[in-house]
Amino acid sequence: MAKAARQEHAALVKRLCATGSRRLDERVHALHEAVFDTLSCLDCANCCRTLGPRITDADVQRIAAFLRIKPSGFAGQYLVVDEDGDYIFRSMPCPFLGGDNYCSIYDVRPRACRDYPHTDRPRVYQVMALTLKNSAICPAVFEILERLRKGA
Repeated sequence: MAKAARQEHAALVKRLCATGSRRLDERVHALHEAVFDTLSCLDCANCCRTLGPRITDADVQRIAAFLRIKPSGFAGQYLVVDEDGDYIFRSMPCPFLGGDNYCSIYDVRPRACRDYPHTDRPRVYQVMALTLKNSAICPAVFEILERLRKGA
C-alpha cells in the first residue's frame, strides 16, 4: 500500500504544482487544520528522530539563552556544520527529544522545527515536492495528501 500510495501522491503533487494557486493554499491549509485536530505529534515524533533541521544563528542565540550557556558552548556541544555550511544537530534523534516525545526546548525550538511540516505556509505549491518527501516521515502529511487525492 505504501508504494502504491507514494506513486499516487507523486502524480497528485505533479498535478498540484502545475496549478500553483491560492485555492490550493486554502485546501491544504484547511486539511492541515483538520488533520492536526485529530493527530498528535506527541504520538509520533518521527521528524525529531530522523530529520536534521538547519539551525540558524538566531536559533543558536535563542536556545543558548534558554539553556543559560554561551552560544559558542551550545554550538560546540550540540552542533556540527554540514556539507552546505549550515549548522545541524551533532546527533539524531534530536538531543532535546524526551522519551515521552516532548521537546525540552519547545518554546525556543529552531525555526525549521516550528515550520515543519510546511503544510500551513503561504504558497504551499512552492514546497509540494518537499511535502511529498515529508509524507514518508510525517503521518499528518501523508493523511493530507490522501485527503487531497480523494478530493476531500
